[in-house]
Amino acid sequence: MSNRCPFWKDYDSVGGSISYCELAAFNRPVNPAFLSQIGCTPEKRKECLGTMELNIGTGAVPAPTTPPVVCDPPPIVAKNAVGLAEKKAATNSPALQLLAILAGAYIAMGAVLSTVVTSDLPTYIGDGLSRLVGGATFSLGLVLVIMGGAELFTGNNLMVTGLLEKKVTVKQVLSNWGWVYLFNFVGSILIAVLFLYSGIWKANDCSIGLKALGTASAKTSLVWSEAFFRGILCNWLVCLAVWLSLAAKDAFSKIAGIMLPITAFVTMGFEHSIANMYFIPMGIFLKNQEILQPFLTPGFGENLNWAGFFGNLIPVTLGNIIGGVLFVAIFYWNAYLRPATNKLSETTETVR
Repeated sequence: MSNRCPFWKDYDSVGGSISYCELAAFNRPVNPAFLSQIGCTPEKRKECLGTMELNIGTGAVPAPTTPPVVCDPPPIVAKNAVGLAEKKAATNSPALQLLAILAGAYIAMGAVLSTVVTSDLPTYIGDGLSRLVGGATFSLGLVLVIMGGAELFTGNNLMVTGLLEKKVTVKQVLSNWGWVYLFNFVGSILIAVLFLYSGIWKANDCSIGLKALGTASAKTSLVWSEAFFRGILCNWLVCLAVWLSLAAKDAFSKIAGIMLPITAFVTMGFEHSIANMYFIPMGIFLKNQEILQPFLTPGFGENLNWAGFFGNLIPVTLGNIIGGVLFVAIFYWNAYLRPATNKLSETTETVR
């Protein structure tokens, strides 16, 4: 091995024969697979070490290092989702309500940021890229929810994994969803009111306010079926963002895993119930502001009222539930945690 190994250095010097392992000398990290590939078995390392000690009195050989795990494999993520469901089910008032208010506020803050950033952006880069930038900035909301710790209704649809594993009850899931949904609304409205009285929407010749009005009007103009199916697609991606964050091992990876699906759903124009708890009320608050009237066409925002708000919120919420529960929670539970697929999950974990 000593003669064949590309990292073995063996030569004669004035002081005598010198032998050493280049990998160990430069403290190069090596994984077991690499050592096996070059024939560096424990027996060969012992032989090399003996040769070095004989020639120069001391020596070192490379110690196998296991590469760091950058993310958990899907079967582990599925188990993590069940554990998270148990924790959420055990969170009681008033902590649950406070965390739900924060989540509604965080999503609304992401919506505010997206509105401000894209208020005049299409003029410079076009609609498609403007949507992309808007999606990236909107993802601030879920980053704050997950990294800061808060309770978001759409993300909590993943609690169904715990229900399927019989770790939580139907009553616990519905109770969590009910309280979180209600107080997400409180947090969203809070930010809408604060943003209204901040006057920031008047900036840049009211372009921010007009952008907010346009967004709200477009949402209330959707027919029931469009809102419903956009809601399904939206929460499929939102719950995948939560799923990816559970897989990640460090903060940067978690943020990247959150941002990609959220950017996608906003760019494609899908509908998020909690975000709409900010977007539409914000439009209702701004609709009758005197300073904006010269910019509005007659009959603008015909459906932009509280009836239009609930006409959007109901189908979007139902769609969100189906998207998160069916396409993420139920599908992944069946793939990795269902008793009949336990062998597959264990095999996948071993391979990874």
